[in-house]
Amino acid sequence: MLQLAQTATQLIFGVIIIVLLVAVIIILGFMLRYLNLWLQAALSKAYVGFSEIIGMTFRKVNPTIIVNSRIMAKKAGLDISTAQLETHYLARGDVPRVARAMIAADRASIELPWDKACAIDLAGRDILEAVQTSVNPKVIDCPNPASGKTTVDAIAQDGIQLKAKARVTVRANLARLIGGATEETIIARVGEGIVTTIGSAGSHKAVLENPDRISKVVLDKGLDSGTAFEILSIDIADIDVGDNIGAKLQADQAEADKRRFQAEAEKKRAMAVATEQENKAGIEANRAKVVLAEAQIPQAIADAFRSGNLGIMDYYKLRNIQADTDMRSSIAGEPDPKKSDTSS
Repeated sequence: MLQLAQTATQLIFGVIIIVLLVAVIIILGFMLRYLNLWLQAALSKAYVGFSEIIGMTFRKVNPTIIVNSRIMAKKAGLDISTAQLETHYLARGDVPRVARAMIAADRASIELPWDKACAIDLAGRDILEAVQTSVNPKVIDCPNPASGKTTVDAIAQDGIQLKAKARVTVRANLARLIGGATEETIIARVGEGIVTTIGSAGSHKAVLENPDRISKVVLDKGLDSGTAFEILSIDIADIDVGDNIGAKLQADQAEADKRRFQAEAEKKRAMAVATEQENKAGIEANRAKVVLAEAQIPQAIADAFRSGNLGIMDYYKLRNIQADTDMRSSIAGEPDPKKSDTSS
């Protein structure tokens, strides 16, 4: 029994030793990870406390990013504290990119405080690209080829269309980067200025002879106001002659006038035809009245005979006068109204 108890004790003691060794190994591995960062920071003269490094893990901050960013800034001559780096990291900022932007601004003698750089980064702007653009201006094509248009089309006062391409050289303005308009606004304003300048020209030849006139007029408008950029120059890369829009418009207007006049003439012709038909109908109506009146003559003569107002000799005299009248009309070549009425 004593031997079994000793064996059990030895077994328990061995298990405890193994557990302690595993724990020590885990702790040493854990410590070595942070010890490596601590030594790296210390040797780079960008001291970060060992307790700070451990505390970053509990604050859900990546200590590697913070330490490396601090070392990078310290080597560049910038003293950015660990607290500042952690604060920006916890705000979902891009700490390494902001640190590189600060270094680039310092090398270019551009004043860029840490708080402002963080604000620009948190606003969604690429702070490193902005600093690089402020140092090395970039060129923007107008219009943007990505929009599907290759030229800015405008029409001079003589009706000739001109197609222009412009290249705008801009430099980032860090003071207006927060809340400033983007490249799309610059492109739109320059395009509008080109259209206005060409449209105000009396002749397209004047624009072709002096294309730099467009650049001068557009630059004088202060198109970079309220944007995140400063326009350095506007260069007309190409300008071509397009269609004669004025002639096309005149031709279209003439065609429209022609159709309008044709419609009015057709309307008048139709009215004239309608009036003629109405007149013919009126003539036929009057002829019918004449026939009705002539039909009443025999009846009137008969009534005159009955009443004694007309004698037989008077009747024969009337007939002789009518026959004499018909003979005279026949000799004179006048148409017989009775025959004409019959033929019609």
